[in-house]
Amino acid sequence: MRERINFKNVIQTVFRDYLVLAAIVLLVIITSIVEPKFLTTGNLTNIMRQFGPLIMVALGMTFVIICGFIDLSVSGILSLVAVVTISLIEPLGQVGALIVGMLLGTFCGYLNSVLILASGAMKQAEALFITYGMSTIYGALALIYSGGRTKQMSIVKADTSIFSAIGTGTVGILSVSFIMFLVCLLLLYIFQSKTYMGRTIYLTGGNKTAAELAGIPIKRSIALVYTISGLMTALGAIVLFSRVTAASPVIGKGYETNAILAVVVGGTTLIGGNGSVLRTVLGTTLVILMSNCLNLLGVSVYMQYMLKGAILVLAIWLDSRKQL
Repeated sequence: MRERINFKNVIQTVFRDYLVLAAIVLLVIITSIVEPKFLTTGNLTNIMRQFGPLIMVALGMTFVIICGFIDLSVSGILSLVAVVTISLIEPLGQVGALIVGMLLGTFCGYLNSVLILASGAMKQAEALFITYGMSTIYGALALIYSGGRTKQMSIVKADTSIFSAIGTGTVGILSVSFIMFLVCLLLLYIFQSKTYMGRTIYLTGGNKTAAELAGIPIKRSIALVYTISGLMTALGAIVLFSRVTAASPVIGKGYETNAILAVVVGGTTLIGGNGSVLRTVLGTTLVILMSNCLNLLGVSVYMQYMLKGAILVLAIWLDSRKQL
């Protein structure tokens, strides 16, 4: 006897797996018709460079959300890492500044997890307020450290060739920052899908109580995802200030919203236990393309903020509907 096809499940699967991809294709087609400059080599290279900072932050955010938490501290971490790293190029050299910057971001992420675990904040809403508070602290430290001034790479007397390569360098048709993203994506995908700790993150996000009863080290999983988020945010900060050749103490403003938008639009569910870094790539691509298209079409920045907010609300609403 032939099995009946459940069209509802088929539609839900297509909606979940291919809607973002269809939106990307549609956006590219419409914009290339309306604005021919969209498909020029210069604009595509610009899109690749814009892609780097956000995707780094969003990839780290993906693991936090899969684990059933949220991280609003990324904007503060990004600002702090940017101003500290650029200021250390002269005394420590490029490599030393890079290492300190990545260690600082990693430590900030780990500190978030320590505070969350110490306070017993095992719910997403509780982690939201703790990381929001930490974002304020990190942002204030960035302002204090920099004296509220933007640090320009052009006035740095030491060699900055590594940062210049990250910001504007290319290997063939690919920008250096895009290659960095591909390497990070590969490593994180292997970690997510092929390792024991990667699987424990999904189990922790799916049901913390059941995971703990099954012997899953949920505290270690929580510490790990926030540490990864801090490290990836530090990489995003380095890519960002290398591209704009300056580090402002508020350079990370708005990145937490865009990262969450990219992750949720990509299909990672906010309740935890389900998601993928590959989906986040699609979500980030849509967010970056949308911003680029709106800029080319002359849409005001304020209208862009409104559209992004509306898309985030819609994405969260659709995510909640999928759980019913």
